[in-house]
Amino acid sequence: MPSYLPLDGEVAAKRRVGVLARLSMPKLDRFKLLSAQRLRAAMTDEERILWRHLWRIPVEDTHFRRQASVGIYFPDFISHRLKLIVEVDGAHHSLDDPQRHDERRTRWFESQGYRVIRFWNHEIKNELDSVLDTIYAAVEERKSHLGPRDAEGA
Repeated sequence: MPSYLPLDGEVAAKRRVGVLARLSMPKLDRFKLLSAQRLRAAMTDEERILWRHLWRIPVEDTHFRRQASVGIYFPDFISHRLKLIVEVDGAHHSLDDPQRHDERRTRWFESQGYRVIRFWNHEIKNELDSVLDTIYAAVEERKSHLGPRDAEGA
């Protein structure tokens, strides 16, 4: 339905509340929200594939978010509770400047207590089960470091 048509009922009410909430946010938070929404809408094919298969990781109460804000960065996938970040890198990440940028981001994430694991696009396309096994192992490793209270809601 085109956005210029008036909406009726519950959907319209929820949309109005969402718009009002965004308008009342501080400008920086509103910028981060809009940036994350743009990034989620522009996911690569490999990110979409991984996102569709993350549910296969058989760990209760664990969830990942796409392009959620952490500081000034928007990692591809993140579990805040586990402090685990999964990044999907294309060929341009092998060039010097993007590689230095990735290293700087990774160091910053690690300084905040996050573990970062990276996969190349071709690994997502050709070795998806291995990628998921690696993520599962990282989830299990991160869960083992949580306290008893945290582990329940991981």
